Amino acid sequence: MKNIDGLELSPKKCEYIKFILEHGGTVHTTDISEHFGLDPSTVSKSVAGMSSTGLIEYVPYRGARLTKKGKEYAEFLMRRHGIIELMLSHYGLTAQEACAEASKLEGYVSKDVVDKICTSLGHPSAGVCGRIKHDTCCCCPED
Repeated sequence: MKNIDGLELSPKKCEYIKFILEHGGTVHTTDISEHFGLDPSTVSKSVAGMSSTGLIEYVPYRGARLTKKGKEYAEFLMRRHGIIELMLSHYGLTAQEACAEASKLEGYVSKDVVDKICTSLGHPSAGVCGRIKHDTCCCCPED
């Protein structure tokens, strides 16, 4: 995905985007609020505001779904998580620790840095939590 640096959204909003991707289709804001333990009105307000980014379409009382651009961005976010957790696992963290720490750090790591880490790791296709997709990656050699 071009013209992103990976720092466009707050870490919490990135988590919302990944949650919507993982649950496919339209996700109700109550599902998001229950998953993250937040007040539904807080999530509704946040998701409504995110619709201006072009990453999601939000219809009050119906839910939110990713746009094509949003799906690409969410896939980048998943790739970023996978690359960071794999890097951390190389430094002795267990799979669970690497996943938890990646979740804390990833919102502050730019796409450029993720691409450099990916290159240094040899463009891995599998991470600690599963497959690492490179569909949105411009640093990886094409198959």
